[in-house]
Amino acid sequence: MISRRMFVFGSSALLASCTSQPKPQLSTVVPVVDPLHGDLYTDIVTEPFPLPAVDTTAIDSRFLRRIVPYVTREQPGTVVVNTATRFAYLTLGGNHAIRYGVGVGKQEAFNFQGTAIVGRKAEWPRWRPTRDMIRREPDRYAKYENGMDGGPENPLGPRALYLYRDGQDTLYRLHGTTEPWSIGSMVSSGCVRFLNQDIIDLYKRVPVGAKVVVLAAAGQPPDDLSAS
Repeated sequence: MISRRMFVFGSSALLASCTSQPKPQLSTVVPVVDPLHGDLYTDIVTEPFPLPAVDTTAIDSRFLRRIVPYVTREQPGTVVVNTATRFAYLTLGGNHAIRYGVGVGKQEAFNFQGTAIVGRKAEWPRWRPTRDMIRREPDRYAKYENGMDGGPENPLGPRALYLYRDGQDTLYRLHGTTEPWSIGSMVSSGCVRFLNQDIIDLYKRVPVGAKVVVLAAAGQPPDDLSAS
């Protein structure tokens, strides 16, 4: 059985923009933090832009961070993204992994698949929509043609890990979100979004050069024992 200490420890078609549909109207109710996950999803006031606590009662508990059994051939320190189940895993070795809930692309064609490496990392990254996004929705994206500085309204959130293959940027990112309600769904423009507290946790654990495997949305790998 995993101890509480261990649990807390666990505590262009490809689109760089990684946005989704407009979020629902915001509530004025103070976010509720489930006591079970309180150590993981409280507010963060040490960042350049304070991050609010996550209302974990509004998210399916399956998609909250935890350590799970995970049998894989990948080496410890590998990030595996299962777009079909909307989980990302950081392999720990010993048949365990830290599992994070994620949001993925709403169309399979927008989802990168295969193996890459973390080519670079950024805190409060700058964001710019692709030409394809501006062409499809000019009223929404044209004003950001020259980019948006990092901040609370930036769709990449507080951290981004940029995936590269053969020395080239794939335009695919692992990043935070301004839409925590979207975790566990297929709504983004192609990148993988995490709760902000989760992407900060992953960012600390994953160095530049780490391997990332993005599994096809068509199915779940036979060695994934932790999707439930």
